[in-house]
Amino acid sequence: MQWQDVLADKSLQDLPYKIELNKKGNIEMSPASIIHSLLQAETTWLLRSSLKGHTFTELAIQTSNGIRVPDVAWGSHGYIKKHKDELYASSAPEICVEIISPSNTSKEMLEKTQLFIEAGAQEVWLVTESGDISIYNKEGQIKKSQFKILIDRIELNI
Repeated sequence: MQWQDVLADKSLQDLPYKIELNKKGNIEMSPASIIHSLLQAETTWLLRSSLKGHTFTELAIQTSNGIRVPDVAWGSHGYIKKHKDELYASSAPEICVEIISPSNTSKEMLEKTQLFIEAGAQEVWLVTESGDISIYNKEGQIKKSQFKILIDRIELNI
């Protein structure tokens, strides 16, 4: 299966989980809880209000292991100009964010982090369901973002 097939398949629209394709073209799905969705929305808002550029939710990105879809991403104006006409992004934007679900393993999240960095992300943020953030770049885990945003936790205030 190719990404354009996923987009055209009416039975795959409006599902309550994220769809990705592995390098064999097989569909992989991840369910999203209410907390997951709230963290995704809050992270999107924080990135958009703190940095100039554009935010994405569930942006399809080509990686060395198929199409991967971060929960949230942020891209500069230059990134948007380069990729705006693509069906899926041929490279990752500057920041990719994954909200860690209970079904995710540490190994899986670190592999996905590496895939986004290999695809061009300058940072990958892993956000736990309690709102704690771990930030990674090509050197490994770092203490704070290189971007003009001071954040180490997402507060939901619920």
